[in-house]
Amino acid sequence: MLVTDDIYTKDGTVDINKKPANKKKTGNWKACSFILGNECCERLAYYGMGTNLVNSLQEQLNQGNVAASNNVTNWSGTCYITPLIGAFVADAYLGRYWTIAIFSIIYFFGMTLLTLSSSIPGLKPSCTGDVCHPTQEQIAVFFVALYMIALGTGGIKPCVSSFGADQFDETDEVERKRKSSFFNWFYFSINIGALIASSVLVWIQMNVGWDWGFGIPAVAMAIAVVFFFAGSRTYRLQKPGGSPLTRIAQVIVASFKKLNVKVPADKSLLYEVADNESNIQGSRKLEHTDKLKFFDKAAVETENDHDKESLNPWRLCTVTQVEELKSVIRLLPVWASGIIFATVYSQMNTMFVLQGNTMDQHMGPNFKIPSASLSLFDTLSVIFWAPVYDKIIVPCARKFTGKERGFTTLQRMGIGLVISIFAMITAGILEVVRLQIVRKNNYYDLKSIPMSIFWQVPEYFLVGCAEVFTFVGQIEFFYDQAPDAMRSLSSALSLTTVALGNYLSTLLVTAVTKITTQNGKLGWIPDNLNRGHLDYFFWLLAILSLLNFIVYLWIAKWYTYKKVAGHPE
Repeated sequence: MLVTDDIYTKDGTVDINKKPANKKKTGNWKACSFILGNECCERLAYYGMGTNLVNSLQEQLNQGNVAASNNVTNWSGTCYITPLIGAFVADAYLGRYWTIAIFSIIYFFGMTLLTLSSSIPGLKPSCTGDVCHPTQEQIAVFFVALYMIALGTGGIKPCVSSFGADQFDETDEVERKRKSSFFNWFYFSINIGALIASSVLVWIQMNVGWDWGFGIPAVAMAIAVVFFFAGSRTYRLQKPGGSPLTRIAQVIVASFKKLNVKVPADKSLLYEVADNESNIQGSRKLEHTDKLKFFDKAAVETENDHDKESLNPWRLCTVTQVEELKSVIRLLPVWASGIIFATVYSQMNTMFVLQGNTMDQHMGPNFKIPSASLSLFDTLSVIFWAPVYDKIIVPCARKFTGKERGFTTLQRMGIGLVISIFAMITAGILEVVRLQIVRKNNYYDLKSIPMSIFWQVPEYFLVGCAEVFTFVGQIEFFYDQAPDAMRSLSSALSLTTVALGNYLSTLLVTAVTKITTQNGKLGWIPDNLNRGHLDYFFWLLAILSLLNFIVYLWIAKWYTYKKVAGHPE
């Protein structure tokens, strides 16, 4: 069959039958509608279970504030570490399509087990009034289910955004512009699922029961799997390029073997294959960049680089392979700067919820809104800001900057970091006011004080706004700047900032609790927050966020964008 420029994609993608991808029959928004529908349902399942998890641990497993908070952040952190496993499997062996398919099924089994642990006698803890008495076996089943979900989501998270972006041919100018919009609508679909989860499902969990509250997310996950497979014939698939870790190791080893080799001034003398495409399956050639010159030694050809008639890949690497490693190294400082932001973001499922538990949750005389449901205002904020950014902010910014996307992805992420500082300041001010009311009226032992929970709305809204700038920018940045054959791994790397942010939150809470409870003091975060100083914790996060932003400015100034051969943009 003759492969013409007009009919087939030029980025190496194939269809489900492993034939060259037809532009008219595959990809674009037609394929993305299935991917976005899958992501919406999967996120409904995830947030439907995770948003209110801190209250589930307190009620079902009888855990205190610190234990429940730390278990939530540890589990959330694991959900963002396991993508490294899924990403490696996708990039090296299975490809994104089959990785998503297999791990989705593991995810569904985890959701099913979690539902059973909250509904089946024997697996469900027995309760006396409001106090439950879980056995060690019941706790074990609950956590096995949680960590099955963590493993399942590890195969989906790093692949699905990259898989969606794969539906647009980067060599086609029209499709490339659509791809930039895809990331905004991808995050929009995530938050549609989160909106339903943080409103309807949290209410069901707190007022109907955890069996229904976890059962509905399990059904949502089943629908997500169906959605994904339904679009199979419309997808464009990137072929896996082999182990990226092996290629990275080869460059490092080859560079050290040639410590005494001098890199030529004329970089065109560095080794590269003569073909138009690179020798890495699924990857375009990368142009040489001047930074991190030490690794250029791996591409200097010497007499000892040959084993009989073939090249030894542990002694000689192509420029593209060297630039792959350079790209990953350049990403690392940007990656590290996202950890503090992720710590701020993690407060929505922990400290914001605990703060809300102490406030008046009534809407009218009869209806009581669960504190975890306030995260719907974060979701509404994202749903508001995502299209506003795409349709209003980008066109306006484009007039001033002349850039196709309005802002560079680094500028976009930086704006979000600034907004996150104000989110923590807002949360701290609210807690100061709340504690003043407690002290003034001697409300120390009241479970909830007469101050409306809706005073928390601004802090949630600001976090949501920051997400649209930083998290969406991060997804786009790590996809764009990753080597073609390492995009799942790069997406996983960006997700680990959320993991480390959760772990850092756990570390901060543990350290703060240990330090502030010395000499018999209650500390900043006691079980009765009316006698604590949660505001100090928010001030700490605001200061860390400010210092992080200052460092980020230096990192952004230093960063060099990757250069694809033949594509000067």
